[in-house]
This record gives sequence, C-alpha cells and structure tokens, in this order.
Amino acid sequence: MPHAHHAAFESYWVSVALIFAALIYVRGWVRIRRRGLEAIEGWRASSFLLGLFLIWVAIASPLAALDHVLLTAHMVQHLLLMTIAAPLIWLGAPVKPLFQGLPHFMQVLAIALQWRPIQTLGSAIADPTFAWFAAAGTLIGWHIPSVFALGLQSQMWHGIEQASFLIAGLLFWLPVIQTRQARANSSEWSIILYLFLATLPCDILSGFLVFCDRVVYPVYFSSPHFFGISALEDQQCAGALMWTCVTVIYLIVGTVVATRLLSPGMRDEHRIGQSTLRRNAAPNIVRQSMEAL
Repeated sequence: MPHAHHAAFESYWVSVALIFAALIYVRGWVRIRRRGLEAIEGWRASSFLLGLFLIWVAIASPLAALDHVLLTAHMVQHLLLMTIAAPLIWLGAPVKPLFQGLPHFMQVLAIALQWRPIQTLGSAIADPTFAWFAAAGTLIGWHIPSVFALGLQSQMWHGIEQASFLIAGLLFWLPVIQTRQARANSSEWSIILYLFLATLPCDILSGFLVFCDRVVYPVYFSSPHFFGISALEDQQCAGALMWTCVTVIYLIVGTVVATRLLSPGMRDEHRIGQSTLRRNAAPNIVRQSMEAL
C-alpha cells in the first residue's frame, strides 16, 4: 500500500494544476503577440514551461514515490523546487502572460493589487533580506529530524513542505532574476553577496550530512537498500549532491550577474535610467499585473 503522502490523487491534482497553469500561460503569451503588445521571447515561454515540468517531476512523477526510501531522492525534490524550477519560472516573465491568459472577468481581480496593504505586503516579501531568511529558514527547518519525520508521515505536512520549498525558492530568486525597474531599487552588486551568503546554510547542512558518522533520519534504516547503498551512504550522497549543485548553480548565476555589470553597455544603461527608475516604488509584481490588463 503506498504511503499516504504519495497517494495517486495527490499526483493527479498536481498534474491538473500544472497543466492548467501551462495552458493559461501559453494562451496569454499568444494573445500578447497577436495584440502587438511588448512580446515575450520564445525562450522565456520555454523556460516557464520547463519550470512547470520540473515541479511536476519533483512532486507528481515516479521520483516523488522514492523520497520515503531514499534521502537522495528527497534532496533531488528540494533542489528541483527551490534551486532550479523557481528561477526558470521567473525567467519566463510569468505575470503578463498569466494575466492575459485568464478570462476577462478574472483579470479584474488585479485591481485588488492596488490596495495599499497588499502593496505594502508585496514590498515586504520582495525584500532581499526577507527572501534570504525565508529560504534559509525553510531549508534548515524542514531538515530538523523531528520536522523531517513529520513531513514523511503526514500527507498534509508533506504537501506543506513541498509548497514551502517552492514558495521560498520563488521568493529567493525574485531579487536575482528581476526586471530593469526592480534592479534600480538596490545595488546590483549586492546580488553577488546575496548569492554567496545563501550558500552558507546549504554548506552547513550538506557538510553535516556528508561528514556525520551516523544516520540523521532513522526512518531510512527500514528502507530498501537501492543500488546496494546503505542508509549512511545514501545520506552522504544526498549531502554531496546538495553541496555540489547549489555551489555550482549559484556560482554560475553570480558569474552571469558580474559579467553583465562589468559590460560597458550595462553600465551606461544603468546610469541613464537610474534617476527615472528610482521614482517607481511600487512592487514589481503589482506593476506588471496592472500593465497586463
């Protein structure tokens, strides 16, 4: 009998939701191009759809059925949701296509985004400091042994865990992958430091998993030994995977940001538009939503 949190209906509804989101995005993307609005490049649409696909892989694919028997599979889920799928979603510039893809009567809901408390909340959650602590807290919190066991034993808490990793990932990558208007609110060079500091919680956790001489999560003692590896070897593999992937991805992104900042064209563009962009204090997501109508 499958574990409760891997029930078939969970995968079914996740798949339906992701397919629905993909159809809404594609519909909006096509409508934007047909109406002659500011077109969104095809590679961005591909990025968004790939991000949705990776979310499906992490939550609703056969991989999801392995996370209760392999810590490495569990770690792959977290990496897909928080480190890979989240930035791909933002690279897809999702706000305008999603709003354009919705029926017109639902688009009027965007008016609510003009409400001052919502704008204040948007500014708070888009703040890099909040995003950093949200991501670090999610990562460390869900890997505390008692909390980790709760996520494996309860379908509800398992869903909350997966959702929190995706939301934390989206919050974390928002200051990094943002539009030109949002970048004027803070020094772009701070993104390099932001990424470096983000590696520290990952390094601490992954280093502990790799070098610990005992199994941190006893639930995996009773799991089948896939590929002939023990629970301790599985734990070390999971830690090494997170250590390597996070370091490499953050290093690549940091290099891209630094290269853009050092390019002469980027410096001139930033200097010319900086005074104008500072006057726009509305959260980037709220502004894009209203422009989409």
